Amino acid sequence: MFQRILIANRGEIALRVLRACQDLGIGTVCVYSEADRNASYLRYADESICIGPPPAAKSYLDISRIISAAEVSDVEAIHPGYGFLSENSHFAEVCASCNIEFIGPPPEAMRMLGNKARCRELAKKVGVPTVSGSDTVDSEEKAIAVAREVGYPVMIKAAAGGGGRGMRQAHNDVSLVSGLLAAAAEAGAAFGDSSVFIEKYVEKARHIEIQVIGDKHGNMIHLGERDCSIQRRHQKLIEESPSPVVTPELRARMGADAVKLAKAAGYWSAGTVEFLLDPGGKYYLIEMNTRIQVEHGVTELVTGVDLVREQIRVAAGEKLSVKQEDVRWNGVAIECRINAEDPAHGFRPSPGKITHFFPPGGPWVRWDSHVYTGYEIPSNYDSMVGKLMVHRPTRGEAIAAMRRALEEIVIEGVKTSVPLHIEIFGHTHFIRGNVDTTFVEGYFAKK
Repeated sequence: MFQRILIANRGEIALRVLRACQDLGIGTVCVYSEADRNASYLRYADESICIGPPPAAKSYLDISRIISAAEVSDVEAIHPGYGFLSENSHFAEVCASCNIEFIGPPPEAMRMLGNKARCRELAKKVGVPTVSGSDTVDSEEKAIAVAREVGYPVMIKAAAGGGGRGMRQAHNDVSLVSGLLAAAAEAGAAFGDSSVFIEKYVEKARHIEIQVIGDKHGNMIHLGERDCSIQRRHQKLIEESPSPVVTPELRARMGADAVKLAKAAGYWSAGTVEFLLDPGGKYYLIEMNTRIQVEHGVTELVTGVDLVREQIRVAAGEKLSVKQEDVRWNGVAIECRINAEDPAHGFRPSPGKITHFFPPGGPWVRWDSHVYTGYEIPSNYDSMVGKLMVHRPTRGEAIAAMRRALEEIVIEGVKTSVPLHIEIFGHTHFIRGNVDTTFVEGYFAKK
């Protein structure tokens, strides 16, 4: 096992990884930018190192600064968390060249699965269902030809990256051409890769993701699904497990396909295979996130498997501590991603100082966050404040517990998504599980 790990991230995930390391008796080094010098988790680390000014490009995305910090602090491994460099295969290769273990998948698997177009091709090869579409398109003419062949509406998607960036929906040739330019420009700015591809838009679909994890000995398992259909701008607001529409038989098939895809790429560590599920029960691969997912806690609650701990163990060369036949799903877990943003004004970010904070608590509630009263939410990074989770025997009980927790939480000084979450948990369609990925946009369009 490792003796000392550097955590190359910030916020909630930095604290989450730090806690897992402490549980394993591993020393920790946290890096931080000047904007995060007052972060709460820094006081719990064995060592903390400033790696640059607030802009991510000069701190959390600067490989040379992070490697320098790792070498100075004499760590054996680096955990990248999610976002930033977590899906950067070059960073993983640099770590290896410096004899530092990257706590994540091998670079070759990251390159194969992290690029949506390549991931689609591998999925087709091994028999995992995919949405009709193209490989990367390099001209308006090719894009129009593909769209007309598969039929409008279509989605334009960035081949690299994720998080909803570089995505546009098109219903005709005109919107396709304008969307193509916008998606390519956004993808280039966000990921340094402007390549895009075209997919048939699956209407009335639910977004279902399958958690997988594997080790370096060839063992790979799935831990069931998370339903993340409640989204805004293709970014998730609410996740729940199990999905109210996924049967045990469907879970087994989707899980088997997720494992098949990951094994075909020579994958190990934690990862998430994402699917669209249409109203008829057919599912189609969207992409794979080659990292720990923001919403991993939902899966941890229903399975009892500590995913971050498993990540660290398998990176150290140990075998998975659980086998597929031993995985059990107990109860229902739901998560609300609480963001510092204003839903009433287009989800505009709302950075600033938290003047008063009171966390939710009580039985069956989990609050993963690094914020506190007086904390300054910087404008340089993602707007997430924390993740509010509940775990109960039934979905009805979980919804009731989440309502109570949402009413209990107090975050003053900045706008947050809490009021929106309260409204969603009171909406009949959500309570009945009758939603799809257009629910949030459709709901607000009717208000």
